[in-house]
Amino acid sequence: MTIFLCSACGTSFDEGEHLPKTCRICADERQYVPASGQAWTTMEDLALDHHNTWLQLEPDLIAIQTVPAFAINERALLLRTPAGNVLWDCIALLDEATNAIIHALGGLTAIAISHPYYYTTMQDWAVAFDAPIYLHPADKDWICRPSDHIRLWEDDALVLSSSVTLVHGGGHFGGGTVLHWTGEDGHGVLLAGDIVQVTPGADHVSFVWSYPNMLPLSAAEVRSVADRLAPWRFERIYGAFSHQNVRQGGHDMVARSAHRYIERIQGPGR
Repeated sequence: MTIFLCSACGTSFDEGEHLPKTCRICADERQYVPASGQAWTTMEDLALDHHNTWLQLEPDLIAIQTVPAFAINERALLLRTPAGNVLWDCIALLDEATNAIIHALGGLTAIAISHPYYYTTMQDWAVAFDAPIYLHPADKDWICRPSDHIRLWEDDALVLSSSVTLVHGGGHFGGGTVLHWTGEDGHGVLLAGDIVQVTPGADHVSFVWSYPNMLPLSAAEVRSVADRLAPWRFERIYGAFSHQNVRQGGHDMVARSAHRYIERIQGPGR
């Protein structure tokens, strides 16, 4: 039996003898089925011509990304803390080198994912490192492969350790989640996934319902995300993609960008 991966988004589906008919993630209006049609691969085939690269963003924060680019081309972030390592978001390829490196660094104590686009092969990562997967239950219907490692949490925030907290932001997906880390300097770091999207100039962020299809969130939804993040202090933001790094002023940037977004949707002074 084979686990198939969607080539457009990297989501993995239950073992079977035949290809799935559709990818539920891509069929949703927030994502897309490529004009060329739905295509599939496997972890084994992906590993033949792809591998993962590693980039240190901070002393205890490492980006892991597959090259050449595969599917959505997001990065996973490995956060090292005294309470154990946390994998933030997930990529489809878990190759032998990645497995060996993470084990050498102490394994994983938790996997946490911002939203369903990055569920990918989280089940395989959880088995490889015997780690729980923390997901918000508002997105549970998007889980395409069951796993005994999945833990659903329902509160506004979930404390994973003294320095790491998952925060329910909503927005892009109902269960949209960000990770707040106190950081080595105590100034705070936000691992944002797609819930807060760093713009190309790294001087604003945005909040979008569908990035590829360019469909906006409502003003009320953006205000809700901003209000949920307001109590959490952070200087730096790391988004889902390699260029999305904000080095300072992140908290004020989110508040300022939310105001700007709402003003563009509703009009000045409203």
